[in-house]
Amino acid sequence: MQAYAYIFILAGAALWGLIGIFVQKLSSLGFTPFQIVAIRVITAAVILVVYTVWKNSALLKIKAKDSKYFIGTGIISVVFFNWCYFTAIEETSLSVAAILLYTGPAFVVLLSRFFFQESLTSRKLLSLGLTLVGCALVVGLIPGGGHKVSTYGILVGLGSGLGYALYSIFGKFALGTYQSLTITTYTFVFASAVMLPASQLWNSLNLLLNWEVLWYGLGLGFFPTVLAYLLYTFGLSLVESSKASITATVEPIVAALVGIFVFGEVLHSWQTAGIMLILASIFLIQKSSQVSDLDTMQEQQKIQA
Repeated sequence: MQAYAYIFILAGAALWGLIGIFVQKLSSLGFTPFQIVAIRVITAAVILVVYTVWKNSALLKIKAKDSKYFIGTGIISVVFFNWCYFTAIEETSLSVAAILLYTGPAFVVLLSRFFFQESLTSRKLLSLGLTLVGCALVVGLIPGGGHKVSTYGILVGLGSGLGYALYSIFGKFALGTYQSLTITTYTFVFASAVMLPASQLWNSLNLLLNWEVLWYGLGLGFFPTVLAYLLYTFGLSLVESSKASITATVEPIVAALVGIFVFGEVLHSWQTAGIMLILASIFLIQKSSQVSDLDTMQEQQKIQA
C-alpha cells in the first residue's frame, strides 16, 4: 500500500510545481503576493466545502477542541508559507523559490523526530543531505558567484520551507482523528477566515471581474491546491511525515521545468546538478521504505515460525 502512497504524494507535489503558472499571471494582472494567497485559499475553500457537502456532509463535523489542528495547517502553515513562497518568486525566480521551499524536509525530519519519534536512519539523513546540497546548488550558494539571490529572497524562501514543513506536522496529528478530505477542507476554511478580511480583496473588485482573473483564480484554487493537497494528505496518512516530505521534493523539479519551458528561465550547470541530487534523494527515501517493509515482513515471518 505504501507504493501507492508515494504515487499520491508525487502526483500532489507535481501539481504544486505548476503553481508558478497561475501566480505569475495573477501578479502580471495587478495582484500582490498577499492577495494571490487570498485568491488561492478562498477559491479552494469554496470548492472543497461544495464537494464535501455533495459527497458526505458528515465529514464536515469536527470537535471544537480540534480546531487547533486546522489553525496549524490553515493559518500557521498555508497562509504563512504561501505568502513567503509567492514573495520569494517575486524576489528571486520561480525555480529558485521552489528549491528554497524544499528546505522544508529538513524541518520536517527534525520536527518529526521530536513529535512522532520517527527514526533518523542513515538513508533518511543521506536523502536529507542530498536535498539540502541540491538546494544550495540551485540557488547559487554553491559554488558561489554567477547566479545571485538577495538575502531577503533567501529568508522568505526559507520561511516558506518552514511553513510547508508545519503542514506535515499538524496534518499528521489531525490524521489521527479525521479523514484527509476533512483536514484539507478545514485547512482552507480556516486560512480563508484570516485571508478574506486581511487581503481586502473587495478593493480590487474591478480586477476580480476580469475573465482572465476568474479563469486563473479558479485554476489556482483547484489544480495546485485542492487536488494537490488531497493527494498529498492521503499519501501522508500512509507513510512517515519525513518520508512524505522528502518524496515531495519532486515539486521544485516540475517548477524548474515550468520556469524553463514556460517563462524562459535559464538554469546553470550547477543548478542542473542540484536537480539531479534532489531526484537521487527521492529515490533513496523510497528505497529506504522498501527495505523497512521487507525487514518488517521478515520479522513477522520469524514470529509466525
